[in-house]
Amino acid sequence: MFAISKDFAPPLKLIAPFFKIGVSFYLIAMVALMAFNSSFSYQEMAIAGWIHLFLLGFVMVIIFGAMAQLIPVVLEVGHAIVDLYYVILPLLAIGAIIMVLGFWIEPIVLPYGGVLVLTSMMIFATEAFATLKKAEINTITVKTVAISNTFLLLGIITGFIIALGLSGTISVDVESMLKAHVYAVLGGFVLLTIMGLSLTLIPMFSLAHGFNERPIKIGFNLVALGVATVFIGLVFNISIFEYLGYITTFIGVGFYIYQIYLIYILTVRKELDIWAKSMLFGFGSLILSMLLGLISFLPNISEVWLHSAIWFFMLGFIGFLINGHLYKIVPFLVWFERFSPLVGKERVPMLHEMYPKEQANMMFWFTSIGVILGGLGLLVENDFLFKSGVSLMLFGAIFLYISMSKMLSYGK
Repeated sequence: MFAISKDFAPPLKLIAPFFKIGVSFYLIAMVALMAFNSSFSYQEMAIAGWIHLFLLGFVMVIIFGAMAQLIPVVLEVGHAIVDLYYVILPLLAIGAIIMVLGFWIEPIVLPYGGVLVLTSMMIFATEAFATLKKAEINTITVKTVAISNTFLLLGIITGFIIALGLSGTISVDVESMLKAHVYAVLGGFVLLTIMGLSLTLIPMFSLAHGFNERPIKIGFNLVALGVATVFIGLVFNISIFEYLGYITTFIGVGFYIYQIYLIYILTVRKELDIWAKSMLFGFGSLILSMLLGLISFLPNISEVWLHSAIWFFMLGFIGFLINGHLYKIVPFLVWFERFSPLVGKERVPMLHEMYPKEQANMMFWFTSIGVILGGLGLLVENDFLFKSGVSLMLFGAIFLYISMSKMLSYGK
């Protein structure tokens, strides 16, 4: 369990809005997904809009909220300026909305949304680096904060350049810059953040101890090197760098999966609760995504393999790792805020009593089956399968929203 104190932990009133707004964006993203078909191109503005809705509104908002809580815990120091998080959330949320509207309705507003998102993420990164400077420990998770935030800045800068290009303000190779932007954010920030935090959260929640950390260290370095190489190759149009970076990234992710396996075989807690099931499905989706991605690089292969690979990576891996951890993190934060002062004075609830199990299970089954059907629909370009999967995921998102509301209001 985390060795945390009131001196390090931000108040629940600061963290809770990130989770509320994040799951709201997730629900909106699932509703919006109903408007799409199984055949598409990543160059379509509508597709770019949905990806930003999901990544900025859901993934980034939730990660920023979680990092607001976990950074001081992991570093064992207080935030440099914790009140900045009251500014980060509205800037990011409003910026995300404006950017999505820019992609869907009027491209000329893209730079305005981009400025808000860029400002939000610059504040987040600056505060994270300032907090990191105060730390005296050096672990893989600490390294995560530094390197992933560096890629975040690169991703946002390239994203802002793309926004200027799409609005006609400057001339830029949008396709190459878009790939660099996506790879820096998804691989450099999101994936590296998940890898680093996994070494803290997964062993803690599964009660695994005494495992070898060498695979995650190798994997982390390889993924960081791979993302940097791809980024350089795309920005400077060096094809050999791009493909070497892809290979290096895949090998790094392989080491990461092996690390998770080492943790799994040492797991003490064998109960398949909502968190454990989400982790199994999430990492299963990651493995499937890698296999589909490798096939997509073969010559004369249809782009549908890449579509399905990215689907399982975003909705299966990232989605389930975030949602599964919410059922652990949110009850703990609520318990710590409202019930920890009562320990020894009266009965306090156990953490597993603080999340709605029926709604959580409904979220898992609707969403997992939906992800499988949706990914298969993309692979064979079948609208019925794809729409069926999205419909199930929409129900799953509703149950997630209900679960979040109940967890945050527990004990009020």
